[in-house]
Amino acid sequence: MSAGHHTDRELDLSNAGRGVWLVKVPKYIAARWDRAPGSMDVGKLRIANRVQGQKSSNVSLTLSQAVLAMKDEDKPKGSPDSAEIPRDHTLDVSTVTHQALGVFSHQTPSNCNDVVPESEKLVFEGQIVQKLECRPQANSKYMSLKLEAIRKAAIPKRVVKQLDRIVQNYKPVSDHKHNIEYEERKKAEGKKARDDKEAVQEMLFSAFEKHQYYNIKDLVKITRQPIVYLKEILKDVCVYNLKNPHKNMWELKPEYRHYKVDEAAPSTSTSND
Repeated sequence: MSAGHHTDRELDLSNAGRGVWLVKVPKYIAARWDRAPGSMDVGKLRIANRVQGQKSSNVSLTLSQAVLAMKDEDKPKGSPDSAEIPRDHTLDVSTVTHQALGVFSHQTPSNCNDVVPESEKLVFEGQIVQKLECRPQANSKYMSLKLEAIRKAAIPKRVVKQLDRIVQNYKPVSDHKHNIEYEERKKAEGKKARDDKEAVQEMLFSAFEKHQYYNIKDLVKITRQPIVYLKEILKDVCVYNLKNPHKNMWELKPEYRHYKVDEAAPSTSTSND
């Protein structure tokens, strides 16, 4: 959303002092509640009085017959929307600590077609004071539901199918595009023309004025010469380091070294070698 669509709107805080519950329900309940019309009675919540010694009240949920009878013709048999689900559930209650959680809602007029309507109403519905987790009772209906879910999870997504005839659609590609491009590039690099030896040496001297050490890959890029030919020239004017800290790097022989640092400060005894 672009910055031009952002508008300042007031937040209704009339319910700021209200406490609300945050309830986590199983997927099979959420799927049916999501399809239920707004006028349907989806269940009943029972809160028993707290018994002495218990930390929280006993809370239970009973789904309505309308929700239990819901079927989805588009769903395959055995899916959470079409299988029989448990009716009775218990809710484990826990208190929210060290967190500030709230519920917000927004209401948009049905006759407004704007992306961000000016008349949209933002409401703070209340602060979450307790978390509840809905758990089904371990009866035969719930066990059947879990058994079906385990059976479906064990079915492999990909299976081997034996073909009784040749399928031309699956004929492999003789050579891929990136392989062809790589071979062409390799051939082009292998056919680089050799420049005059003195011209290559001038390019090397110019490069070593900027840096004292180079690896062979960088020198190939700089001179654009075949690596075998370049190594022959490097052996004449450079030395190859076999020890750290500049292992596997090339540098000019002492008789060819002439750095700008030495010209700027000839009186110093420090050397760049």
